[in-house]
Amino acid sequence: MTRKNTLFIGVLATIAFTSCVSLSKHESLQAKYDQTSKQYKLKMQEVEELRGENAALNQQYSAQLADYNEIAAAKGRCDIVVDSLSRRLEKLQRHYDTTMENYMQEVAGKSRDLTRAQNLLSARTKELNSKESELQQKERQLQEQQESFQLQRSELIAKQKELEKEEAATRAQLEAKERELENVRNSVTKALTGFADKGLKIETKDGKVYVSMENKLLFPSASWTVSKEGVNAIKELAKVLEQDTTLNIMVEGHTDNDAYRGNTAVKDNWDLSVMRATSIVKLLLNNGPGINPARVEACGHGEFAPKASNATAEGKAANRRTEIILTPNLDKLLNELK
Repeated sequence: MTRKNTLFIGVLATIAFTSCVSLSKHESLQAKYDQTSKQYKLKMQEVEELRGENAALNQQYSAQLADYNEIAAAKGRCDIVVDSLSRRLEKLQRHYDTTMENYMQEVAGKSRDLTRAQNLLSARTKELNSKESELQQKERQLQEQQESFQLQRSELIAKQKELEKEEAATRAQLEAKERELENVRNSVTKALTGFADKGLKIETKDGKVYVSMENKLLFPSASWTVSKEGVNAIKELAKVLEQDTTLNIMVEGHTDNDAYRGNTAVKDNWDLSVMRATSIVKLLLNNGPGINPARVEACGHGEFAPKASNATAEGKAANRRTEIILTPNLDKLLNELK
């Protein structure tokens, strides 16, 4: 599998994650392709069956032709016998009175044999003509089915080329989105270089850029007020996000599993994670007036989406974090796929 195919599959997974419409379209096209392939195989199986029937009819025709030849030979032999009897009659004419009765009986018996042979030959001839007519009909049907198959095959090839063309166009657009996303990651990394050793991590996965900040950079313990250093980091990030108006921005708050019991409206880790996420959202919008609020979302996961085990202090520190997830807007691409 090439790197482009891997990127293509990854981005398709992103499309499936962000919208069920493209996945449904893909499945529909795949189902049509599978159905057409199935019909193709069935037609080929019918052709093979007709060929088998044709071979059987040819074999039967050969057998009946052999029977015909055998009957013709019998007739020839009967003719010889009749001729022999005629010659004998001439020789035995003087013995006519004594041999006439026996001769007539013998001629009658041979005549009956000849009649039966002629009747059998006639019946076999009719049957052979019927089989030949049936064979011709089968050949015409086979020809029609072959022509139909060729038409369906041409349509299938045309549809396949169309799908390949659409796939190539989609892949090109997805690769462009990937390059755009990589540029965003590079810009964010450059803007936040000074915070790299202070609990900041930037990575790209599943077609998204994840900016993860530990709470030691952003918030004092049990607080949702952003620290001075955290404010500086968010300001730098807001400058980058203002420049790309197509990105969707998701801010997620996370905590460790230490219980939080507040005396205000913030009662537990759920509330705390949400408050921290909305604090970051407000700070981004305040310092990035070019950011469209409609593209920004805030949510809190509390302690229920940990990155590490809460059994150690290091794990708890990693879990106390805020993640800013940047996703390219794929609405235009999805509309083209409909």
